[in-house]
Amino acid sequence: MKIPLLVIAGPTGVGKTATAVALASRVDLEVISADSRQVYRGMDLATGKPTAAERRAVAHHLIDIVDPDDQYHAARFRSDARRIIAAIRGRALLPAVVGGTGLYIRTLLRGLDPAPPADPEFRRELTALAARQGRQALHARLVREAPELAYRLHPNDYVRVMRALELIRAGSAVATEQVEWRRRSEEYDVVYVGLTMERGALRRRLGERAAAMVAGGLADEVRGLLARGYDPSLPSMQGIGYREFARVVQGTLGEAEALRLMQRDTMRYAKRQWTWFTREPDIQWLDLALAGGPEGAAVMLERRLREGGLIG
Repeated sequence: MKIPLLVIAGPTGVGKTATAVALASRVDLEVISADSRQVYRGMDLATGKPTAAERRAVAHHLIDIVDPDDQYHAARFRSDARRIIAAIRGRALLPAVVGGTGLYIRTLLRGLDPAPPADPEFRRELTALAARQGRQALHARLVREAPELAYRLHPNDYVRVMRALELIRAGSAVATEQVEWRRRSEEYDVVYVGLTMERGALRRRLGERAAAMVAGGLADEVRGLLARGYDPSLPSMQGIGYREFARVVQGTLGEAEALRLMQRDTMRYAKRQWTWFTREPDIQWLDLALAGGPEGAAVMLERRLREGGLIG
C-alpha cells in the first residue's frame, strides 16, 4: 500500500506554515520542511523559518540541520525526507511536506534521472568567462541555451547556473526537463495542495515581511555570519536578503536600497514558484483569503484528507 502524504506548497510568504499549524490542531501530523534555505543553522531572519510557537505546536523536521558552508541539494533532501516520513508513519501520524522549493518536492515524489558528474575543465572555462565578463554572462548564456530553466534561476545563483550549463553540455535530462516528472508517485498516496492569493495582496505582504526582517536585525545576523568566516559567494549566502545585506555590511550598498532589492527579488521569486507549481500534476489550488485564512484552509484540507482516504 502507498504511504499517505500531504503536500502543502505555494509561493513564499503565502501562509503555508500557518496553515499546517492550524491543520495540526485538527489532524495528527508532523511537518517535513521542503525549503532549501531553512536547512541552514544561523540563517533565521530572511529564511522565514517557523517561529518557536509554531514549532511547539507541531513537530517540524529538516530545519537547522546543516551549516551555511555545507552543500544541501534535492537528492539529499529526498533521502532525508523519505527516512523521516517512514518514522512519522511508524508513529501512526500523517507526514506533511510543507514548503516552496518545488524541485525538492518533485524529487521526493518522482525522483530525478541520474545526473552526470562534474566536468572540471568546463567549470574552469565558465569560471574564466565569469572573471572576464561577470557572473551575469553565465546566466545570459543559460538564457540562450535553456530559457525556461534560466527563468527559474536567479542570475546571482552562480553555483546553480554553472551546474545547469554543465548539465546541458552533457545532454542531461535533468537540465532539459525531459525526465518523466508528470508520472504519479509510485510510493505515496498524495494530497497535493497549492496555496495562493491575489498577487497584489501577496506583494504587499512580502514587502511588509521583508521590512520586518530588516527591522528585526538582518544586518546584524549577516554581520555575524561573515565574522564566522562564511563567504558571501556560498550558495547559502546568495539567498534573498543575505546577498543584499552582505553588501550592506561590507559598505557597498545602502540599507534602503538593499531592502528595495529584497522586496523586488522576493516577488520575482514568488512568480517563479507560481510558474513551477502550476505545471505540477495533481496539484489542487486553494486561495487562502477566500478560504478564510489558515484556519479556514485547515478545515478544507481536513475534508480533502478524509475524502481522499488519507485519514479516518
